[in-house]
Amino acid sequence: MRQYITRRLLEMIPVIIGISFLLFIIFAMAPGDAVDGIADPKMSEEKRMELRVQYGLVGNPVERYVNWVKKAAQFDFGDSIRQKMPVSKVIGTFVWNSFYVSVASFILSTLIAIPIGVVSATKQYSGFDKFFTVFALLGISIPSFFFGMVLIKIFSLNLGWFPVSGMTSIGAKYTGGKAVLDVIHHMILPTLVLALGSLAGLMRYTRTAMLEVIRQDYIRTARSKGLKEKVVVYRHALRNALIPIVTILGMSLPGLFGGAILTEQVFGWPGIGKIAIESINGRDYTFLMGFEVLLALLTLLGNLIADVSYALVDPRIRLK
Repeated sequence: MRQYITRRLLEMIPVIIGISFLLFIIFAMAPGDAVDGIADPKMSEEKRMELRVQYGLVGNPVERYVNWVKKAAQFDFGDSIRQKMPVSKVIGTFVWNSFYVSVASFILSTLIAIPIGVVSATKQYSGFDKFFTVFALLGISIPSFFFGMVLIKIFSLNLGWFPVSGMTSIGAKYTGGKAVLDVIHHMILPTLVLALGSLAGLMRYTRTAMLEVIRQDYIRTARSKGLKEKVVVYRHALRNALIPIVTILGMSLPGLFGGAILTEQVFGWPGIGKIAIESINGRDYTFLMGFEVLLALLTLLGNLIADVSYALVDPRIRLK
């Protein structure tokens, strides 16, 4: 397995280079640049050109890309004009804010969705199955921003249980455990919003995968041998049903760091998704370049994690 992982990691290098080159060319062809996004309308063209030279926005796109790669190899992705700090620092500052909410919602949805999906499959067309089928359809259909505003109206404005927006209480100078509890208090509503959508989809995937497995001949053979239903379902059926689910969970890795744009906007959460939207509006292509390459790398790593997990879930699979 070690050789397989090493080979896959080496194969990622040309893929990342290709992705980064395409992204760089696309951003270079986009109309305007970051200077246009921040410049005062009265700024002279000479001053604009001076800023473009300062931030490396002029010249042949291929040469600019080569210079970008040289700096990126040293973890220098340039400076974000809009945020007025290095791109790596912007990502390091805001990506963890999104990560906290995304991981909490990921864990919550996974712990709830998989057991419900298993029970729904084993009790197909029962009242339990029909209820959660409707629940899953509603969860997939309801827009996240609408659900978020409903939660704010009920639990923040009417009941006053949770803050309306932000990550910390305004004016509070908590430290230690109180600071952590304050952040968790602000996290609850956005976590519920993110968990609803992923929970609904994962629930349906689990149910479908289980239905395909429990109809297989080896499941009927296991039951005919007199094995307990729990053993048949959770030891034999679920393990094989986890293969497509592992793929979904593995590909969720980029989303843990990519932020939730709509949810962060609704709750005023200072995450990387909110910064990405501001960068798009401000044509801060330098930040977007570094951020998109990070997401591409996480996508490849998520794919690798999913492939490695196959061998852990199904002993019939061997990585070579």
